[in-house]
Amino acid sequence: MRYWVRNVFHLGVKELASLARDVVMAVLIVYVFTVAVYSEATAMKTDVSNAGVAVVDADHSALSSRIKDALQPPYFRAPREIDRSELDALLDKGLYTFVLDIPPRFEADLLANRGPSIQINVDATAVAQAAVGTAYIQQIIARETANFLHQHGASQAVPIEPVIRALFNQNLEAIRFSASMGIINNVTILAVILAGAAVMRERERGTIEHLLVMPVLPNEILAAKIWANGLIVLLAAGLSLHLVVQFALQVPIVGSVEFFLAGAAVYLFAVTSLGILLATIANSMPQFALLAIPVFIVMFLLSGSFTPFESMPVLLQDIMYASPSTHFVRFAQSVLYRGAGIDLVWKDLAAMAALGAAFVAVALSRFRTMLARQS
Repeated sequence: MRYWVRNVFHLGVKELASLARDVVMAVLIVYVFTVAVYSEATAMKTDVSNAGVAVVDADHSALSSRIKDALQPPYFRAPREIDRSELDALLDKGLYTFVLDIPPRFEADLLANRGPSIQINVDATAVAQAAVGTAYIQQIIARETANFLHQHGASQAVPIEPVIRALFNQNLEAIRFSASMGIINNVTILAVILAGAAVMRERERGTIEHLLVMPVLPNEILAAKIWANGLIVLLAAGLSLHLVVQFALQVPIVGSVEFFLAGAAVYLFAVTSLGILLATIANSMPQFALLAIPVFIVMFLLSGSFTPFESMPVLLQDIMYASPSTHFVRFAQSVLYRGAGIDLVWKDLAAMAALGAAFVAVALSRFRTMLARQS
């Protein structure tokens, strides 16, 4: 056993030295866990930010003024009052995303219980802001109207006031989700690419023949590639969480980063094995890249990192439980966002370990076959 561990360690050191001389791969690792994470977190926003608003105020009452004043940054720019004749032209030009049309005698009709309405005109070409922003404006109008009626003692005031409490992301900021998810997704990409490229690099450079004449076993070569490439991705992910997410983006991490990295190590055991498995199927680096792309797409889109896992069809959910990324996303979100402990995520850790063992068994069988062909 000690001889096996020594061989695996020295072979892993060889992998690290080989990766250190690969400038392109080193630059890719740095870029993916720094610039890519930062740009994804700051550029891809699904919440409303600095949206343009105009108001057609035909009432000029205290209530209409309250509604206009409630449209504040950072969600909306200061609203501009326009004439109704300008409404269509301004929307056509894309100068404003939202235009509120407050009718004449709006306040008087409300106090007289005549049921007046405010028209919200939306430029829906900005789909994300249009959907979320409309809901924001509706909440603002409902809140200001309810407060106004309460102050005037109107009988039609609703006696029940709903109180909404948002947990784990109180301000509903998309950056708190996208920053960490960028790292989670990049862990998958880099692990598959590094592990698979390590095998393809050996084959294309002819160094695999050197290993065949050495007194090492296929499982030692495989284990060395798993721990060496997994270690690089794990260190990069940890530094990215601390330096990019917490320091540069100022996004708080609720749970334990160390516990997350421990779970990521289990996940890397599975996903690096998957990368090696894909490399044993392909015959060249371009083939490996083309084979890895659909794997990435399926793991990203159907693991719950972009859309809620529960919203997918039940049959598709059952299929995706065979993917380690599904369990890793659930584990990472529970730990980083909600501060969950091992008592809540142990099933996902066990599933990742079991899937990793299955991938290693298949990859080792394919790897031995590949070495036999090479010899």
